[in-house]
Amino acid sequence: DPDSGDNGLLLYSLVKNQTNEFDIDENTGQIFTVSVAGKAGTFYLEVQAADQGTRRLTAQTTVKVTVDPSSSNNIVVVVLNQKINVVERNIAAVKRVLEGKLAWNVYIVDVYSNEFERKARSSTDVTYVKIIAFDEANQEVSGEDVKRKLREQKSNIERELEKIFSTSVTAAIEEAPADSATPELVATIVLGVLLACTLVAFLVYVLFTIKRKRY
Repeated sequence: DPDSGDNGLLLYSLVKNQTNEFDIDENTGQIFTVSVAGKAGTFYLEVQAADQGTRRLTAQTTVKVTVDPSSSNNIVVVVLNQKINVVERNIAAVKRVLEGKLAWNVYIVDVYSNEFERKARSSTDVTYVKIIAFDEANQEVSGEDVKRKLREQKSNIERELEKIFSTSVTAAIEEAPADSATPELVATIVLGVLLACTLVAFLVYVLFTIKRKRY
């Protein structure tokens, strides 16, 4: 927008907030991932730019985003001692801090907590942020290199994050946890154990009965 002042100030947004997988920096228009764990494919996002003049002018366009599956070996989990709803609100700023200190392009793969109830989202002080980094040649940076750089920059990262969250922040590194068992899998395991116990009890009963008949 060639205008000056408020008439030339553009703010960007996702129209109708179509998906929970992506968000946008309203000042720069940069689109970033919020949670694409386990997802791949093509997404179409309607992006709007609006000036801040008295008679607000807007324009919209469709952005095609293709999510390719990445090697899970290069995904690193950063653990923040902050509530997940607070981290989600500031995820763009967290991304900028990590990129600034790691000197790589950082993509947020997932943001999650061990607690999924809405009430817990504002009470649990641990949030996990899955990230993957790419170098200037757009090649994945190995997970070990990302962890090494995170350890080197730990104090600097925490210092910058404290400015964002206005409180003391610790940023730890955790190995990407294996996917938790689904209820169906848990039920299958429990049934398997019960069946095994029943079978053992039945065999013991049969052997005891045969032994009694012999005597």
